[in-house]
Amino acid sequence: MRKPKDRDFIETREGMFFCVAGYLHPPDKITAYLKYSPASQGKWKKGASHFRRELPFYHVFSVSQTIDYLKKDFPHYVHYCPVRSIEMSMVPRDRISQYYVPEERIAQLVDYPHDELEQKVRVFAQEIMKETSIPLNQLGITGSILIGLHNPVFSDIDLIVYGRRNAILIKEILPQLPHVTGLQGEKMEEWIQHKMSIFGIDRKQAELFAARKWNYGFFDGTYFSLHPTRTDADITETYGDIQYTGLGPATVRAVITDSSESMFLPAGYKVETLEVQEGEQPVEDIISYEGLYCDSFVEGDIVEARGRLEKADDRYRLVLGSLHVDPQYIRSI
Repeated sequence: MRKPKDRDFIETREGMFFCVAGYLHPPDKITAYLKYSPASQGKWKKGASHFRRELPFYHVFSVSQTIDYLKKDFPHYVHYCPVRSIEMSMVPRDRISQYYVPEERIAQLVDYPHDELEQKVRVFAQEIMKETSIPLNQLGITGSILIGLHNPVFSDIDLIVYGRRNAILIKEILPQLPHVTGLQGEKMEEWIQHKMSIFGIDRKQAELFAARKWNYGFFDGTYFSLHPTRTDADITETYGDIQYTGLGPATVRAVITDSSESMFLPAGYKVETLEVQEGEQPVEDIISYEGLYCDSFVEGDIVEARGRLEKADDRYRLVLGSLHVDPQYIRSI
């Protein structure tokens, strides 16, 4: 069977929609965060049903608010994970009413688009396939289009590409596609201001991230994002293989030695620690569940990073995305 993957979607018995997070899942549950809930009215609709968006933007503290909400009203979706030593929202498999697979949905749209936005997805996928020879089954669509809640007037296109090699191919050709434009002018300024306000970073850092972000832009006037995602073969760690122990907040300065796993979420950077400013140990890896830091640094970059220090068997790593460390960041020095 296909393994659960980052950015798949789950619909629960109550009609809530969760987005799958990462690739480590207990045998009887799937790690995921709440994205949409049924509502009496709202911008998002499926048939006659309305939904509200529970996650206003992608940030660890927005996720923490959804966990607080679930604890109060739906506590069976919040669990402690002894393998990762975290409390997180998870969907028990027996609470799943429908599981949404991005590559299956994009195949449906390419065959039978039902509105203007679905037609744009179709053309986008066809242009990518033509320029890269990537087959359709290695592409996907996530977000509101995946689950049928999208509105052609305001919804974005959230594409997925499976596998690092395919992602590199798309990264190389994306600016050459006829209907693609990057973030420029007013739109670039909006992106920079948004990241500064959410992540508390200065303008210099925000401009660095903006310059290195290749996977955002506009396709025929519609905002899009494109997310590299692991294939089944890329998912080599099985739940329980490694025991992760949290050791509290830590801050290090380090040099990036390998960024080849930073395209995915969580992003992985191998580092050589230059200085431990806070915490107990130098680290060998920086892991980020914050998408801002995906594919944002390259080999040779010197960075300062703050997050949760974890012992992963006999290795130490710094993790961004913990619900109990504030502030968390990676910034270029």
